[in-house]
Amino acid sequence: MIVAIDGPSGSGKSSVAREVARRCGLTYLDTGAMYRSVAYLCLERGVDPADDEATERVAREARIEFVPDGEGQRVIANGEDVTAQIRTPEVERAVSPVSANPAVREVMVALQRAAGAAGDVVAEGRDIGTVVFPAADVKVFLCASPEARARRRAVQRLGGNLATGDVVEVDAEAERTILDDLVRRDAYDSTREASPLRPADDACRIDSSDLGFEEVVDAVVSLSPELAARAQKGRS
Repeated sequence: MIVAIDGPSGSGKSSVAREVARRCGLTYLDTGAMYRSVAYLCLERGVDPADDEATERVAREARIEFVPDGEGQRVIANGEDVTAQIRTPEVERAVSPVSANPAVREVMVALQRAAGAAGDVVAEGRDIGTVVFPAADVKVFLCASPEARARRRAVQRLGGNLATGDVVEVDAEAERTILDDLVRRDAYDSTREASPLRPADDACRIDSSDLGFEEVVDAVVSLSPELAARAQKGRS
């Protein structure tokens, strides 16, 4: 079974996909982390993310692995644990040109499809339901207002997590900077030529702006009798 969850940055895709996978006994595939890993490797090597040919070489040489870590997972790129490094503002800014590179997307999509062919997965990203797994059993487009997404990302960067109720105080100016970055990335991702951000025609749209984390997860699970049955089995 394949569950595809797409949506803009900060919409809660990763947290929701991870929890749906946990409840239903599926494998969580964080495709965004794959592009972020390539962006991080570019920055580490002094490669301009806007240099398509050089970035393609980095992507083709990259070895990206996901290693279970309790209820989460660590991201390993070329043998280095980059779980924290790929969530920095620098990588956030660099990942848009990397993910817009058609050659890089070709490499990453092949890896993602191989992971899907190996077993039941919940995959999240921006083109999962439209390009990577167009025949996915469940397709979700998870969205939220830019303001709600900026708040979540600001709290996350300070070590908190609104999904789990772990709230921390954030600086208003820093949150505004994040909001501006999100709006800019939304425009970039939605207008790029290679796999632009858009909902699949048959995707279910879920706006998480005013929903609690558990409500969003419940909404996704309820979209499929098989998912609901798997979740029920996991509770019993």
